[in-house]
Amino acid sequence: MAGQPSLYNAVVNDAVKPISWLIGRWKTEQGKGYYPTIEPFGYCEEVEFTSIGQPILNYHSYSWHPEKKNPMHLETGFLRIKPGTNELAFMVAHNFGLSVIEEGTVDGTTVVLKTKKINRMSFAKGSAVLVTVRTLSLEGDKLKQVISMATDTQPLTEHLTAIYEKVP
Repeated sequence: MAGQPSLYNAVVNDAVKPISWLIGRWKTEQGKGYYPTIEPFGYCEEVEFTSIGQPILNYHSYSWHPEKKNPMHLETGFLRIKPGTNELAFMVAHNFGLSVIEEGTVDGTTVVLKTKKINRMSFAKGSAVLVTVRTLSLEGDKLKQVISMATDTQPLTEHLTAIYEKVP
């Protein structure tokens, strides 16, 4: 909208500098999903991290089926850094009825986050997620994300893997 600042041109808060390599829009057409209770699947996804000058990055993720092109999953949230440290907190809401707070650290160009708290709608589908572990790493000019989860029926198991390219 006219008169509003661009999310890509906002000043980056000094506290966010250790994770500023995440800022931008990233896209994959080769995401892979697997879990003991489901058939393996592929997905396409865009993830976006933006800064509006606060010690926090705004996050949005949208995935779709590679052939059918129908939506598959949506997440939105905030990645916050504790100023002056490498400590992170990631608050994410999922469209299937789950909200998660993950905490962890950044070390260079690797972020590792683990579930601190999970809330779930009483009528959300599927098994109850108990733990998630998310790793984001910059490998050359590509972003890799690996998500593992444990449910009330399965131990911690790798669930999603994707390698993204930055969208200009």
